[in-house]
This record gives sequence, structure tokens and C-alpha cells, in this order.
Amino acid sequence: MTVELPEGYVPSEDEEYMCDEHLEYFRQKLLVWRSELQREADQTLGRMKEEKEREPDIVDQGSAETDSALELRTRDRARKLIKKIDQALRRMTEGDYGFCEETGEEIGLKRLMARPIATMCIEAQERHERMEKIGLR
Repeated sequence: MTVELPEGYVPSEDEEYMCDEHLEYFRQKLLVWRSELQREADQTLGRMKEEKEREPDIVDQGSAETDSALELRTRDRARKLIKKIDQALRRMTEGDYGFCEETGEEIGLKRLMARPIATMCIEAQERHERMEKIGLR
């Protein structure tokens, strides 16, 4: 089912939580984000191939290797984000998007606007981070 959103639409607390309009808004937001990350990754790969073909002299090799390592870390971060975006899109089709995977409570529009891949409400996320900090997870 495709929902047409009015231009400039932003989800509102006055609407039913995770109504069709909310879901379509976040679906579009996630797809645009995913597309941007993929485009950046493709550009990075192209740059790295070009740089490798240039064969820098011995003085530039250290700098080129450092740059490549940074590019690869950035690409890995993007790859992980794309995976989380795909998981969020899957949760939409399963009807779980917008609800905490730990408590089942609403994650909340404000949190999803800031982090559309969020899987936990603030309280559960904070509890999770405290447990990680003390080494229980």
C-alpha cells in the first residue's frame, strides 16, 4: 500500500502512532539515507581504485595508506548503518517499527526523527548502555 504524503509532511503527536503516514514518512527517510550512504560508499571505492592506479612514490605511500585505512573505517561504518536501515525497513513490513524491541512500548516520534533506526525506547536504551558499561552484556 502506497501512501501519498503532502509536501513538507512531518509526523505529529496528534496522529495515531505509527499510522500509515508515519510509516511512509520514515520509510522514505530511511530509503533516502540508505541511498546516500550507498552513493558515498561507491564514490569511496572509485577514489580508492583511482589512487591505487596512480602508484604514489615512496614518500606518499604512508599518507596514502593512512587515508585508505580511514576510508575503509568510514565505509565499514556506512555498511553497518545500511544493515540497520535494512533491519528497520524489515520491521516496518513486520509491523514492529517504532516499538521498543525490549519492552514493546512506543519508541516515540522525537527519538525516531533523530534516529530512525532506533530499536529501543530511551529508558531501555539507557538501561542497555548502563549494563554494557558495567560489563553485563
